[in-house]
Amino acid sequence: MMFLLDTNAFSDLMRKRAKIEARLSALEPADSVVACTIVQGEILYGIHKLPVGHRRDELLAQATPLFEALLCEAVPESAAKHYAEIKITRERLGLVLDENDLWIAATALALGAVLVTRDRDFQRIDGLPVENWDE
Repeated sequence: MMFLLDTNAFSDLMRKRAKIEARLSALEPADSVVACTIVQGEILYGIHKLPVGHRRDELLAQATPLFEALLCEAVPESAAKHYAEIKITRERLGLVLDENDLWIAATALALGAVLVTRDRDFQRIDGLPVENWDE
């Protein structure tokens, strides 16, 4: 099974949260954990908007080995259809979701991945398997 980390799950991994690490160690050999270009961009944006200094350097030092260890999936062309369907459905229901989150959800659906996140908004997307590894 493929697991796509949302930005908050990637951040939890950077922080070495015990529940996340325990869940990772319990994965089956055939399982894979990936990030995507949108998550990587959000993480880098968050780091680079910090003032130059120790905290910024520390976070970059935590993120870099994870970027190198995890496959970074590009947004597949088939994600466009999922994006449109999710956005239309949510608009009709009066629900808002950040544009990046829409693309992350669409990417997970296109890849056939389980989205790992603490964000409950993703649970309201039909057909999107979601797991919270921090529970």
